Amino acid sequence: MSDPGAVLADLRSESEELDALVAGLPAERWAASTPAEGWTVAHQIAHLAWTDRQALLSATDPEGFARAAREALASPLTFVDEAAEEGAKVPPAALLAGWRDGREELLRALAARPAGEKLPWYGPPMSVASMATARLMETWAHGQDVADALGAGRRPTARLRHIARIGVRTRDFAYATHQLTPPYEEFRVELRGPDGAVWEYGPADAGQRVTGDALEFCLLVTQRAHRADLPSLRAEGADAERWLGIAQAFAGPPGKGRGASGKGATS
Repeated sequence: MSDPGAVLADLRSESEELDALVAGLPAERWAASTPAEGWTVAHQIAHLAWTDRQALLSATDPEGFARAAREALASPLTFVDEAAEEGAKVPPAALLAGWRDGREELLRALAARPAGEKLPWYGPPMSVASMATARLMETWAHGQDVADALGAGRRPTARLRHIARIGVRTRDFAYATHQLTPPYEEFRVELRGPDGAVWEYGPADAGQRVTGDALEFCLLVTQRAHRADLPSLRAEGADAERWLGIAQAFAGPPGKGRGASGKGATS
């Protein structure tokens, strides 16, 4: 089991890094288009603020979350976009303040929950560490959209390990969302982290494997880059090759992904 405290600390750091990107933006820059079709910088932050509030509700009021989830899932293909659209109407200063307040409340709420407790979510219930990891993954992915919109570079950090782990663990989910039968055998995944260390997943003697740069793998599984733009990623085996074409670390239906060289979008 992952240490919730360590993941929560990394979630805080990931949020603060994105906060620093948008904190000094003039109001008009919040309207800048991001690679996600129809989403501006404001939509991206509004989405994170909304999702943090849903996670907070899950951690503090499970019955209230269940009601909110039923309402949202009545429009399963549109509720995410609708929430982002509504949030993006809020003036940037108020939107930023609301995101900051909400994420701090969420960090405190998750830190107060027993580590092994399962929290309800739109998919299967999640442990505190898994919930925090999912929030970190989303913050990083939507932060990439913001960075791309602003032309800002981001230095990869060891926090990518959380996202890589989700990407590996959701292999079978990615197959299922495409109505495909997951392979019976585990894959070997070897990723080179930002410090040069190799992150290893799966049996060393697996017949099929994926290797490459950890940043590129994280961009792939969050669908923030097209496979054609990720030259370090290599697959050995037909099933591993297919996985790299459908991988997704996020819940919900398959995203639209990015076209080659960033064209197209996943929200």
